[in-house]
Order: sequence, then C-alpha cells, then structure tokens
Amino acid sequence: MVNIENYQIAVPDDQLESLSQKLALTSLPDELDEAGWDYGAPLSDIKRLTSYWKDGFNWKQEERKLNELPQFQTKIQAEGFDPLSIHFLHQKSEVKGAIPLLFVHGWPGSFIEVTKVLSALTQSNSSSPSFHVVAPSLPNFGFSEGIKKRGFDLGKYAEICHKLMLTLGYKQYATQGGDWGFYITRFLGLLYPTSCRASHVNMVRANPPSFLSNPLLALQHTFSPYSTRDKKGLARTDWFAQEGSGYNLLQRTKPQTIGYALADSPIALLAWIYEKLHDWTDDYPWTDDDILTWVSIYWFSTAGPAASCRIYYESMHSKDMLRTKASGWIGNVKLGLAYFPRELSVVPKSWGRTLGPVCYESDNASGGHFAAWEKPEVIVNDLREMFGKKGGAYGVIKGNRGFDGGEARL
Repeated sequence: MVNIENYQIAVPDDQLESLSQKLALTSLPDELDEAGWDYGAPLSDIKRLTSYWKDGFNWKQEERKLNELPQFQTKIQAEGFDPLSIHFLHQKSEVKGAIPLLFVHGWPGSFIEVTKVLSALTQSNSSSPSFHVVAPSLPNFGFSEGIKKRGFDLGKYAEICHKLMLTLGYKQYATQGGDWGFYITRFLGLLYPTSCRASHVNMVRANPPSFLSNPLLALQHTFSPYSTRDKKGLARTDWFAQEGSGYNLLQRTKPQTIGYALADSPIALLAWIYEKLHDWTDDYPWTDDDILTWVSIYWFSTAGPAASCRIYYESMHSKDMLRTKASGWIGNVKLGLAYFPRELSVVPKSWGRTLGPVCYESDNASGGHFAAWEKPEVIVNDLREMFGKKGGAYGVIKGNRGFDGGEARL
C-alpha cells in the first residue's frame, strides 16, 4: 500500500545556531579595484547579504510561508537503488477534468520556483484549462533524500518523477521544466511516451537541423538568414559557453571537491548561487529575502548542499543516458517551447523544432533562466494556450482536458 504523508519543513534549532556561528566567523577575500560582475559576485553584495543573513533574515518566517503550501512525502524506488523519501508539492484543482502537470526544477532552483504559478494554474476558469500541479524536490535537492551510490543518471531522475505521478494516480500527465527540468522532462518523453503526453520547456537546448534527420527544417535554416533576434540569442549562448559555465565544468568533473566548500561554508554557497541569480536573469529585482530563502533551501537541504552537484557528473558519465539524448527528436510527445532573451541557450526557432512535434511557441521580449519565478504570467499563459480549446495539446490526455467533466464547451 502506498504511504503518502503530509510534510512540514522544520529546520532544527541546532542547525540554525550552527549557521549563525559560521556566519559570525566568516573570512572574506579582498577585491580588485573596479572589479565587476565579470569577475564574479561583488564583495559589497556578499558583505551585505552575509550581514543580513546573520542579523536580520528570518528563516522561520520563510519556513512558515512555505509550510502553507500542500507538501507531502512518499517513498519512491528507482531500479537498482534503495527507496528514496521524495518531498513534493501537490496542489489539486477543484476542476474534475484538470490536467495533471509535473513541474520539474533545476539547479540552483528548487520546488520554490513553482509557487508563483500554483494559484493561477489550479484555479477554475471556464475559458482556460486548469491543472493539478505536482512539484517534487528532486533527489539530492531540497527536502528529498540523497542518493548513496554512483550511477543515478537522468534516466533515474525521470523514473522517480514518473513513478511519483503514477503513485498519485496520474497514468497520463504533462510536464513543465527548465534547466535540469528540461533534460528530465525530455527523458520522461523518451522513456515513458504513453504517460508523458506533452511537455512545455523554457530552456531550449537544440542543435541546427540536418538534412539527414530534418531535411525541410535544414532547407529553411540554410536559406533563411539569421534575424536580429537570432544573432542576439546566439551571442548570449556563446557568452554562457565562454564566460558563464565554469561552475558546470567543476560540477561535472569533480563534484566532491567543490562540495567541501559548499557544505562547510554558507558564504561559499551564497556566492556560488547568488552569481547565477544575477547573471542568469533579465535584471530581475531580487530581494535579499528571496536570495537568502533560495540559498537556505540548499543549506538546510536533507542531503546537504554538496549533493546537488552530483547530477552534473552523473549526466555526463552515464553509459546510455547521456544528456545529449534530450536534444534529439522525441516524437509522440507534444512540445511547447518558450524563448527568453536572457536564457543560457537562445537558439533560432528552426533549431528548437528539431526536438519534436512542436505545437506551441512563445518568443518573449524579456526574461531569463528562472522563467516561472521571473515571468510567471508567461508560463501560465503558455500552458493555458497550449492546452486550451484551440491549443495544439488540447485533449492529449485522456479524460483530462482541463475543464469540468474532462471536456471543454466549445
């Protein structure tokens, strides 16, 4: 019998005291004159955030806010591994025919990213589809259990997510994701196409179309000059590859080594994550409370902050579940693509269409990597349009069209 328990975040007082002591003993480096963001997180910002984390930030208050959300935990087992305690949000709609939607976060995000879209997606609306939203903490992240042995690749993350949806009674479902959520939801479509019926992604990792696999797209790509938007997007993509991906090289080659810093020093963790929150967004007005809540979820995570780096190593060293598979054609799964100018990969639309049967696209004038947090209204609108009465994914999930009775009144 499946055992699903209510869950409340409750960080022990001794962990809070330990954090306070570590913050009080912080030693910061110096900084070059006129050093900018290209050098990394500015010293003045880290000093301010350190001081506020130590003397002003109220984790218990943020914890209470998070505990207002419908949180649960259950045991899920991936083949070849021990059962894992998986933490997840599950916000059900009152609409009988609501669409089961799996929201998958990435790094350095967490389940918190879904919170800005929960209310809008689950509300009853005669003109827009409604969703039952499931947002897990991935294994090694947030308040899910950590993995104890090697080999937990992207296929295993997909297996955990798939089995969670089945545990909740959702035999068919849709997905939404960016960052690792892009890769994991793509693997869900690859491995479980009869269950994962449609995916919406906001980080489009795709390759130029080839005449061998995509002849019509390749022809279009060959004879269509890059637009101004395409050129800016490829410049952003190149910036990330050349100047913004050092963390990736470390985490996919020596996650244990960088893990010592992240596990022992809250300021190392803060600077490591804060830099991405700045560089990967489109001038988003982060508050200090936002920043420290995101970082604290990693600091107080069940598996510890170092564990989250291991997905990078495992995804690059898997024998048959390499992440490059996610950037190939995956048929039989309807696909929606959201483009944002400050994403880490901004490719021409002809590239994105090599991923699968694209039925919806949005090309947005602003926004970055954490779309559900930065631009929640875009994600909500995309999903409503994609799964709405006139959308390309309407009716793709049997018995769950997003409207009362499972059917929309056309």
